[in-house]
Parts: sequence; structure tokens; C-alpha cells
Amino acid sequence: MQNSVDDEAVAEVESWLMQLQDAVCVALEGCDSGTHFEQDAWQRAEGGGGRTRVLSGGGVFEQAGVNFSHVRGDALPAAATARRPELVGRRFRAMGVSLVVHPLNPYVPTSHANVRLFVAEKSGEAPVWWFGGGFDLTPYYGFESDAVAWHRAARAACAEFGDDVYPRFKQWCDDYFHIKHRNEQRGIGGLFFDDLNEWPFARCFEFIRSVGEHYLQAYIPIVERHKDTPFGERERDFQLYRRGRYVEFNLVHDRGTLFGLQSGGRTESILMSLPPNVRWRYDWKPEPGSPEAELYSQFIQPRDWLAAD
Repeated sequence: MQNSVDDEAVAEVESWLMQLQDAVCVALEGCDSGTHFEQDAWQRAEGGGGRTRVLSGGGVFEQAGVNFSHVRGDALPAAATARRPELVGRRFRAMGVSLVVHPLNPYVPTSHANVRLFVAEKSGEAPVWWFGGGFDLTPYYGFESDAVAWHRAARAACAEFGDDVYPRFKQWCDDYFHIKHRNEQRGIGGLFFDDLNEWPFARCFEFIRSVGEHYLQAYIPIVERHKDTPFGERERDFQLYRRGRYVEFNLVHDRGTLFGLQSGGRTESILMSLPPNVRWRYDWKPEPGSPEAELYSQFIQPRDWLAAD
């Protein structure tokens, strides 16, 4: 369902996105006492700018990046029009918060979240708008209780918007975060949605607010449960190996990365999602029956985590 959008509505979304960035940074700093985000405010020559915030070298988070951006351009890049050719050549405004958290402890999973608004404009025609986003979890050592709690939060984020929303966006997440060239899932999924304009603008905005709020409710308790778990070189080595999959997905498949690079975005901010340390090995396989093998067989497979509910 399309309906009109004006500058006041867009400004309200922008204000909330900046508040969300603040809230996420405060919550992550609260988990990693004494470590703080550094902010890099930037401007884009074509219009707009953003605030990139990075926390690095913490006792809990090896690196966490939380970006806010609101940029403008003369023509939507190919990553944004591949499925909507009727929008080719339109001017655009794009705003959002995107974050990736890479913990130091291998027992704490990496997490990613994103909420965004696009407005495509053309003289003499009404603007076309849509929302997108979601959140997903990438464990290195699997805990069923974490996976269930994560998906309960995802379901709760969708609950008041229709019984079909969580199953639909959970499936979309499983499909999207599939590393095709490895035939592997990146993690245990969560929510993913794009081109969201099926409800009125205000209702879609309510939905992305719910997604943003439930990300923190889901992730912070998982961090607190595992951040002090002892680990050794074996666990660290496996974590760095699995981070290679994260890099591969982001550089080969991720639409947000491709959009940023194709639109002439700020490379440092776009690639802050990559982990600071990573390893690759030729044709490595986990030892049968090991916790590392269990990640592959029990966790990074599409699964109905809420079947028992």
C-alpha cells in the first residue's frame, strides 16, 4: 500500500534513528565497562552525511560499529533497482542505522541489525518510499537457549503487526543470509525485510521502531550470559575462521554493502562491518562430534526455533 510522505514524516524517522544509535551505543558500553565509542561525523559531497561510531579493543567487544547516515543522490544505484526497474534514474534519499558487533569471547555471538528508509523522487510524480531492515545472530558456539530467546524476541517484534509477519520475515532472513558459494547459513537468522510499504507510512514506521527496540532486548542478555566464559586458543582460532564467512558474505552478497559502494558512499563507514581479525584455511573441516561440528549440524541450518512454543 503506497501513501504520500512529506518532509515532516521523514524528519521524524531521522530523529528516531539518531536516538536509536544513541541507545545502542549506551547499551553496548554498559556491557563493556570503561570502553567507549569514538564518533566520526562526516559529510557527503552529493548531499547528506552521517555519524560513524566505533568501539574497539574492549574487554568484551573486539570491535563494534554503529552507523547513522542520511544521504542523497541523483540516481538510485543498481543494488536498489535490481528488483524495481521502474525506479531507475530517480533521485533518492536514504537514511538508516546499521550496526555490527564482533565480541572478543568466542562464546558470545556476533550480531547485526539494520533499519532504513528510502525515498525515491521524480519531478511531477509522488515520491516512492519503502522501509527495510532486520536483525540476525551469528554464533561460533551454539546454545539452544540463546537461539530460542533470540527468535522469541524476533516474534515479539512482529506480534502486533500480524500472525504471518514473523514467519515471513524469518524465512526471508534464512534465505537472505545464505552464503551461496559455500551452501551455508551465516548464522541462526532472525528477521529480514525490504521494500516494506504494505501498510501506511506511520504503521511501517511503528514496525521498524519495534524491530530496533527488540534487537537490544534480545542481544544484551546473551552478551551478559557468556562474556565471562573462559576460552582458549582453540575457541579463538575457530572464531577467527568462522569470521571469514562473515567477510565473504558482506563483500560478495550483502545488498547494503553493494548499495553503499555503488552509490559512492563513505568506504570507511561501509566496511566498518568487517571484523578486525580473521583467518582462512584451505578445506578445513571440524572434528566429528566436536562443539565446532555441532555448530554446523545443529545451528547454522534453517530451523524452526520456536516449534516447541
